Amino acid sequence: MKKSVEEDVFIPLYPKSTVEDKSSLRSKFQERRFWSAVKLLSNVVLWDGIVQEDKVRDLGLSKLLNRYLLLNILNTPLGLDNIEKCNKVVACLPERWFQDLKGGSTLPELLNFSQHLLQ
Repeated sequence: MKKSVEEDVFIPLYPKSTVEDKSSLRSKFQERRFWSAVKLLSNVVLWDGIVQEDKVRDLGLSKLLNRYLLLNILNTPLGLDNIEKCNKVVACLPERWFQDLKGGSTLPELLNFSQHLLQ
């Protein structure tokens, strides 16, 4: 899993003006890479409970979400596309990780993502 996250994930960052045109090749490529990384996130998180939780959280949240996915989400204009991306990421996260949290708090690895959701 670590090798896949570190070597196989690549989401190019293009200027917003380039990817606003959804029919452009750059935009389509960036979207395919984003959704491929979301699928990898969901697969990594499936190992929760089998592999140590801290390893799964490090790979899934610290490396995959914060390093790749969040940058793309932040560069996606606010609207339905952004909401869909955020919903898919949230759907990947195991509820078990949030059971012991106090109201209004989140996992440390999710602080930036949470701030984006609040905006």
